[in-house]
Amino acid sequence: MPDRRFTAEEVDAAVAALTTDPERFVHAQEIVTHAAPGLQRVLNEALSAGGWFGEAHEAQITGVAHTAAGPERESALRVLIAEETRLSMLVGVAVGLELARELFAEKTDEAEETT
Repeated sequence: MPDRRFTAEEVDAAVAALTTDPERFVHAQEIVTHAAPGLQRVLNEALSAGGWFGEAHEAQITGVAHTAAGPERESALRVLIAEETRLSMLVGVAVGLELARELFAEKTDEAEETT
């Protein structure tokens, strides 16, 4: 993967292209399934380094746990889960981009060695 920056328009177009062909994810799912244990460690380290597993996160959990039972607690729990999901997704995408960069660099290095 060449070092370059992408415009917002390029990213929007790439995201739109991902929605047109569900089959293009089959190989990606195979890779992720194979790499899941290692990717989980990377994700946990990134979330920890970003402070997500620190005091602020614990305070959010405590806040939800101490919310009175019923609709208010359910709502607070939904918000916490949504926030955790969004954050994990964003970190996961960043990890995926770096994984792709690393895989491309390895392939490029191999190609240079054989020429």
